[in-house]
Amino acid sequence: MLTIPVFLAVTAAYMVKGMCGFANTLVFGTLAGFFTDNVNISPVDLLLGYPSNLWIAWTEWKGIRPKIWIPLSLLVIAGSIPGVFLLKTGDARTIKILFGFVVVFLGLEMFLRERKASGSGTPGSEKSASPALLVIIGLLSGILCGLFGVSALLVAYVSRTAGDQSQFRANNCMVFLAENTFRLFLYGSTGILTLEAAKTALCLAPFMVLGLFIGIFFHRRLPERTARLSVTVLLMVSGLSLILDHL
Repeated sequence: MLTIPVFLAVTAAYMVKGMCGFANTLVFGTLAGFFTDNVNISPVDLLLGYPSNLWIAWTEWKGIRPKIWIPLSLLVIAGSIPGVFLLKTGDARTIKILFGFVVVFLGLEMFLRERKASGSGTPGSEKSASPALLVIIGLLSGILCGLFGVSALLVAYVSRTAGDQSQFRANNCMVFLAENTFRLFLYGSTGILTLEAAKTALCLAPFMVLGLFIGIFFHRRLPERTARLSVTVLLMVSGLSLILDHL
């Protein structure tokens, strides 16, 4: 797995992470999927993603809102349990295709909502969301995080409740940290997380750091509206990639 294309895939994935606050798994998983199976990719990306989530949450700490990330974290953790066991024992191709359609739909809805808000001149603010929607998206996000480490559904939800980019990045990464901590335990107890995966992650860590700081450099120079639109477009592209990759 330690080849030049994989080094480049990690750098590219964490450039996107630094710019948008998510999608490292989608980029890395798609590119690394040409060389190995998902059961080998997920534990490596989990180990690489943990410090990057910690760094972004720390740098954006003023945007952290417990009412957003704590209930969502609990639901995502609950959903991770069946997700991890499906990763270990099952073929999740159909789930991933269906998930891709959901992500494309949510990304399109977010894009249209952003254009409408921009046209009306409405500034960003914290938004409320249905408790039922929170439960459904939280559990589905957990299952998908357990299966693939993919967080696009979670990102779509947080984008609906966060008031600005700082809140969006901070609360996403707080949920990621809670879910990642739990998934480290589950991967370890089920044998998915191995010593070989840890060694691979350690070798790839410099490329993760390089990509992350390049991405953060560009993020700080992007207008907020451009950053929000970039997130929605990336979600739609991610969903299409999942669909096409598994048809």
